[in-house]
Amino acid sequence: MKRVTRTSQRKTDHIRINLEKNVDSSRTTGLERFTFLHEALPEFSLDEISLSTSLFNVKLQAPLLISSMTGGTSEARRINRNLAKAAQAAGIAMGVGSQRAALENPSAAKTFQVRKLAPDILLFANLGAVQLNYGLDLNSCIQAIEMIEADALILHLNALQEAVQPNGDTDFSGLLKKIEKVCKSVQMPVIAKEVGWGISGPTARRLVNAGISAIDVAGAGGTSWSQVEMHRAKSQIQAEIAASFIDWGISTADSIKMVKAAVPKTPIIASGGLRSGVDLAKTVALGARLGGMAGPFIKAANQSSAQVSDLIETTRRQLRISMFAAGVKNITQLSETELLTRPA
Repeated sequence: MKRVTRTSQRKTDHIRINLEKNVDSSRTTGLERFTFLHEALPEFSLDEISLSTSLFNVKLQAPLLISSMTGGTSEARRINRNLAKAAQAAGIAMGVGSQRAALENPSAAKTFQVRKLAPDILLFANLGAVQLNYGLDLNSCIQAIEMIEADALILHLNALQEAVQPNGDTDFSGLLKKIEKVCKSVQMPVIAKEVGWGISGPTARRLVNAGISAIDVAGAGGTSWSQVEMHRAKSQIQAEIAASFIDWGISTADSIKMVKAAVPKTPIIASGGLRSGVDLAKTVALGARLGGMAGPFIKAANQSSAQVSDLIETTRRQLRISMFAAGVKNITQLSETELLTRPA
C-alpha cells in the first residue's frame, strides 16, 4: 500500500509542479535553426491544403499527438477526459501517462480510461520500460493495453529522471532483451519514447532491431524532468543534483535527424518543446510522422476541454498557413520539403 501511495503522490506532485513552476530546459529545441523557403506564389488555395496523415493504419486529421502526461489521480482523470474529448473532436492521436499506478491500484484505472469519450482516436497506452526490471512483465503490458483499449503501447525511457529522483528505479541492465520480448509478444505496435532528453541514432537502431515500431524522440528543449524533480527534492543536496542537468540532452531537431538517418523506414514522433504549428511543420519536414505536445496541453486541459480544442485549432491553423507559405498542399509534400539552415 505504501508503494501505491508514493506513486499516486508523485503523480499529484508532477501535475502541480508542471502547472505552477517553470520547468523548461535551458536548451532550445534546435528548431529555431531551421526555416522554410518562402513561396510568394503558391498557385493554390489555402482551402485546398490537407493536413491528414496516418500512423499504424489509423487515419488522423492532422499530424498532431497529445503527448503522454498523466493519470492515477482524480485531478489526472479530469485532465485526461478533457484531452480525450478534444482529441476525438479533432481526429488526432493521444497518449496517456504511465499506467503503473493503475496496475498497483486497480481503482486508479478509471483515471486513464477515456475510450468511451474518444472511440475513434489513435490511443497509446504507456509504461516505464525500466519497470520491466522492477516487477512488471509481459502480462502487465497487456493489462495496460487492455485497460484503455489502446492501439499501441509506449515504453518510456527515463534513465536521467530516475537517477535524480529520491528512490528512483535505476537498474536499466538487460532491459533491451525485455523490450524485445514485449515487442514480439504483444499483438500491436510498441513505441519507444524518451521523456525529454532525446534518442540518439545508435540507440534508435538498437530499439528498432529489438522490434520497436516507432520512436518518439522527446528531445531536449521542452519540459525538463530533472527540473521537475528539483522541485520535488526533499533536501538541498537532491535539489542541487537535479538542477545541474537543466541543459542536458539531445535537442529535438538533432534527435529527429539522428534517428531518421539511423532508421529511415521507422516512423518518428517528434516531441520535446513544440509550441506551435510552425514547430510542428518543421518537425515533419525534418522527418517526423507526428509531432507531440504536452506542456501546452496540460495547461489547457486544466481549464477545460474547450481550451484544449482551441489550442488544437490554433496549432492546426498555424500548420496550414506554414504549408501554404511554403507552397505545399499535403503532409507528404511537407515531409519532402527541404528546410533552410539559418546563419549561425
